[in-house]
Amino acid sequence: MDTEANTTPAATAGALEPPPLPYSLRDRKKSIAFFWILFILDCIAQPLGLYFGLWYGTDLSHNLIFTIVTISLGGISVFEYFYRLYHLFRSDSRTRPLNARKSWLDFFQINFTIVWLILAVELITGTVPEEPYVRLVAMVLPTVMFYFGAVYLTLDILRACGFRAPFRISSTPKGAVMPTALYVLIEDVVAVDGGGGQIYRYALRTRYLSSPYFRRMLVQMNYFWAGGAMIWAAAITAMIFTTPQDAAFTLGWTVPFVWAGLWTIITIPWVQSDLRREKEAWRTNGPQGGEPYTDDINAPTARTRLESLHFPRIFPRKKNAVREKPTSPSTMSEA
Repeated sequence: MDTEANTTPAATAGALEPPPLPYSLRDRKKSIAFFWILFILDCIAQPLGLYFGLWYGTDLSHNLIFTIVTISLGGISVFEYFYRLYHLFRSDSRTRPLNARKSWLDFFQINFTIVWLILAVELITGTVPEEPYVRLVAMVLPTVMFYFGAVYLTLDILRACGFRAPFRISSTPKGAVMPTALYVLIEDVVAVDGGGGQIYRYALRTRYLSSPYFRRMLVQMNYFWAGGAMIWAAAITAMIFTTPQDAAFTLGWTVPFVWAGLWTIITIPWVQSDLRREKEAWRTNGPQGGEPYTDDINAPTARTRLESLHFPRIFPRKKNAVREKPTSPSTMSEA
């Protein structure tokens, strides 16, 4: 593939627009809708239907009821876990992180594994007693929100404080500037789950390293999602442990989707607006500071949509940049 000629630093600096991303959600509307319908049925309709149907409609013991509920949980997530594992582990994988050795897991898969272990302990603890701890079983989705919110928020706080990656984080090599967590999430999910592969990882990394505006937008969006996840998870937890049992179980399995839907509704026009601003800023000033292929958290750029609201800066900027040599798609994975 002859993609490097169009994404070298010189070509990027002289382009009229930021480096393109070869992926469109519009072309995948049906598959995305199909996945989310199955996921909602799996995480809302199934646990609530089994709980209320078996609890009030049968004479089964409460322990057996929750054993059934627990065994039936997460079918889509389990499939997704092993689907990702297969595509990352296969010897001819074209989805693994750039320049990573064989069998290298991406950052999302590592956290996917850890959170499943946490949930397994939580579900076993809640269902083993003769009288199940219903409120603990209702904490599955808030626990996921707490975990990913804490991990992804921590990554960006470390980035803002000037820390470097202590190990490879997907396509970001060890010792490089700590990447913003949302960039890593987008890279991993689109490359593996969305079928974008290493072609997309390469294109996204080119865009990320070339556009300071794009990086700043992702940082702000990550604070919005990770911070929001933790705040909402705390509120849902409070509701679970202060409301009647039936209400607690219902809230634990439904309110996280209310949060996700609301945040998505806010995010879509926000991102669309910022991407337009990025293009306008690029046409006016080019990459706007810092040399290409350098993740410089101090690189000057136009004000983002969020900054136009004049919010104070939470974390001070620190000088922290490292230049990365562009790598063509043909050399992305080590043999």
